Amino acid sequence: MKVVRIQFKKTGKRYFFSPGNLDLYDNENVVVQTIRGVELGTVVGAPYDIDDKEFGIEIKEVLRIASLHDVEAFEYNKKLAKEAFDKTKELFKQDKLDMKLLDAEYTLDRQKLIFYFESENRVDFRELVKQLAETFRTRIELRQVGSRDGAKNIGGLGPCGLAICCTTFLTEFSNVSIKMAKNQSLSLNPSKISGSCGKLLCCINYENDVYTELRKNAPDVGDIIKLEAGDAKELSSDVLNKTCKVKFLADDSFAFINYDQILSIKKDKKKDYSKEENLDELKGLE
Repeated sequence: MKVVRIQFKKTGKRYFFSPGNLDLYDNENVVVQTIRGVELGTVVGAPYDIDDKEFGIEIKEVLRIASLHDVEAFEYNKKLAKEAFDKTKELFKQDKLDMKLLDAEYTLDRQKLIFYFESENRVDFRELVKQLAETFRTRIELRQVGSRDGAKNIGGLGPCGLAICCTTFLTEFSNVSIKMAKNQSLSLNPSKISGSCGKLLCCINYENDVYTELRKNAPDVGDIIKLEAGDAKELSSDVLNKTCKVKFLADDSFAFINYDQILSIKKDKKKDYSKEENLDELKGLE
């Protein structure tokens, strides 16, 4: 089965569609039918063959290659959506709603107006939908998104000084856990490992596989390792440079050694993380 990936926003998620009988090329504008309605998207890459058994859902066909009229309608819809966004934002302020309005967009055929908002609490917006439908004379859909999607929409700078990844190239969010931060010996201070969204930094996930592979045959803090000079306890480790700091059990002296000097490792099965700070607070970042 031949499929093509379609993207609706610059760093949005990419969806699979069937090209049907159309000859599609990379970066070509097309019109497709989605669960939200008729939308204009952009082809990412060339069509390619897949095993259709890999997908548990039906893959819809691309309706048509976008015409000049479609592109003009899309640009006009963006202007209308901006006006709708400004009006609705004022409405949120007047009604003192506990919601942060993030974005608004029309479907290509303007049969539906979609608002994206962020809220820490569950919101009953049924009356608001009725009010918006009377104001804009079209179908209204309100979608609550998470803090990461909110940061993606607003943008900002990361601790590295660059624009946050989700606004530049990251199309999907991967799971990031405290275990990954521990695996890389990162500081467990929430202010140092959380992003502008308040969740764990997405970049923690980038190098995690490398650290996991390097740690397979490496000692952990607290392990007893056997050296030619005698048994020692590991105090800290630098897996990238394959070195660690140890304390010899015989005379309590310290030394820095390379992993290739280790003869054997006795794992510390009673390793205790209870002294690590902010663990309860960190759980909320995942």
